Amino acid sequence: MDNYKVLMIDDDEMIAQATAEYFNMFGMKTAYVTSYEDAVDFLDKNTVSLMLLDINLGDKSGFDLCKKVRENYDMPILFISARTSDDDVLIALNIGGDDYIKKPYTLSILLAKVKTVLARYEKAKAGLAAAEIREPAQIEGLVKLRDNISLDTNIHKIRKGDEIVNLKAMEYKLLHYLLSNAGRVVTKDELLKSVWDDEFICEGTIAVHIRHLREKIEKDPKDPALIKTIWGVGYIMEEQAL
Repeated sequence: MDNYKVLMIDDDEMIAQATAEYFNMFGMKTAYVTSYEDAVDFLDKNTVSLMLLDINLGDKSGFDLCKKVRENYDMPILFISARTSDDDVLIALNIGGDDYIKKPYTLSILLAKVKTVLARYEKAKAGLAAAEIREPAQIEGLVKLRDNISLDTNIHKIRKGDEIVNLKAMEYKLLHYLLSNAGRVVTKDELLKSVWDDEFICEGTIAVHIRHLREKIEKDPKDPALIKTIWGVGYIMEEQAL
């Protein structure tokens, strides 16, 4: 089993090959495939740190592949597509995509984006991001959120009674940051800088991660009691969560 930093998935072989070759020139070990089936097979046989994923994959959809990948893997997925409608962008983010890049793209800028995203995810997964977050004693160990639901900061997962609920690296970092700042409004700009460490991530990415967190910790995600939206500003974690 080989380790790759990037897997490029695009049914246009010229684009896929050119992107992979450019990345490899700069030491970013990259492979490419051109179909849904080849991508699934590649992931079964190799480890991948990040996916670049086109929406159009012949008879299959990049949306379908993203959903399947999210069942078993926690890696950044960056959609790359010539489709520019807001609906496509929202679907991509809602099903687990981390960003949406519109074609045509500049290879040097795409490589810089990939490096930034990989660095951010690897840092979060290694737990190094905790040094940037205020760490009050109340959020060390097991933190009760509501009823029998708690955040276990030792394993970066949610505990629901005897059930363990997985969190993506950025979901954990976001929840941890909101808990660290419970009782005050955290602006979207602050989240982009302090949680994502990237001012240029679209705000839709924050909204999607918030929605996923609510689905995991709120009694009624459509009427949240813990993570509340302050319209036009940001979010607040109610202090009752502590």
